[in-house]
Amino acid sequence: MSEARDARVIEESRRQIERLSRLGWYHSIELPGGSVIEGHQTIRQLRTRIRQFPIPEDLTGKRVLDIGAWDGWFSFEMERRGAQVLALDSTRNTRLLEAKKLLGSRIEYHIGDICRVTSKDLGTFDIVLFLGVLYHVKHPLLALENVCGMCREMACIESFVTDPDPSAIPAMEFYETTELRGQLDNWVGPNAACLMAFCRTAGFARVDFESVLGERTHVTGYRKWHAAEGDDPAPAVLCIDNSATHDHSFSSDADDYLTFYFTSTEDDLTCENVFPQIGEFGSRPIHVARSGGGWQATCKLPPGLGSGWHNAVVRTVRSIFSAPLRIGIDRPRWDAHVDPELRLTRVADGKSFESKRIRVGDDSALSVWVAGLPLRTKLADVRIRLNGTDLPAIWLAPADGDAPRQVNALLPAGMEPASAQVRLVYGERETAAVEIELHN
Repeated sequence: MSEARDARVIEESRRQIERLSRLGWYHSIELPGGSVIEGHQTIRQLRTRIRQFPIPEDLTGKRVLDIGAWDGWFSFEMERRGAQVLALDSTRNTRLLEAKKLLGSRIEYHIGDICRVTSKDLGTFDIVLFLGVLYHVKHPLLALENVCGMCREMACIESFVTDPDPSAIPAMEFYETTELRGQLDNWVGPNAACLMAFCRTAGFARVDFESVLGERTHVTGYRKWHAAEGDDPAPAVLCIDNSATHDHSFSSDADDYLTFYFTSTEDDLTCENVFPQIGEFGSRPIHVARSGGGWQATCKLPPGLGSGWHNAVVRTVRSIFSAPLRIGIDRPRWDAHVDPELRLTRVADGKSFESKRIRVGDDSALSVWVAGLPLRTKLADVRIRLNGTDLPAIWLAPADGDAPRQVNALLPAGMEPASAQVRLVYGERETAAVEIELHN
């Protein structure tokens, strides 16, 4: 009786495998009991692809996003390692749903276009898989920005490439119709150098070249810098502003860049050895240059940062991180509480002390006198806000009863003559604005 029942189970399983195999699988799927739904890619090939990336075997407690999951092998593999998995694809795939049921899987499944889905829709993930998808999207850099924005730690990126040499000049082919393999949904063919440049431009702090298998290149994008190894003095950040608007306003919906103005004891700084960080994420500079008596470094506002205030710091390869300055994302231009008890009694040039006329250029400075500060206010508690850009205070006069206290700040090099507004900010409180003139 038992033997007959076992034979029927085996036969039913064989027929089920035959039925499923006729659906035309791309991924092979290994089922409980050892039977396999054979797909275009074997289990061995799939395991080889995932081994190209430094993904831990134990993913307990991790959240993983598999973009372009298709039949789901990579999603199921991440779940097998202990991760909570969300599989994303642009169209509904019944084969993945069949496999999910047979495996008793608990992965989530979401239909959406990676060029239109962001962290505001799905949240963020420790690890993001973006395997064999990039060349299928019409807007590859936008897709990678969304990948970056949903990634907290690392993204594993695999793409068809026209040239596997990562040291070549970045270049990409565009396929208007069926030029690549006769497929309508093959849009682009980057070379490996372009793929890595895309990942850096999308917002990954660092990008590692992993390997080449056939016509596919594998790279890993990381959101954070390596741990600092140097112990030289930290750079002194003079201010941070929006690189386009030159104010202190940043938007999570815009392609915003920010510029750090800072001084450093080093004299050989480049994009390779300056490391900005906003919130928890690093951002590789696109430009580092001397500015007046110091330096400026421009980088992308990291994708995926939420609305609110975030600390911004910078270090060099040989230094520790600077003291933080805060930048606001998705905040009104002026959003601190204007306190009538906190007021500026005078604003002047920090060198000539000419009232309300501030010279711009090298070694320019600004002095304000403020009434209403608590007696125990410290230097780190105050900053001068110039047209929305926060300047860290470099000197705060000692308290003298109720007398206004002088606060000094350095102006960043490169400022142009113009009218401007000055406020003093203390915590979440600020003074009303005072109009000044910047001049040569």
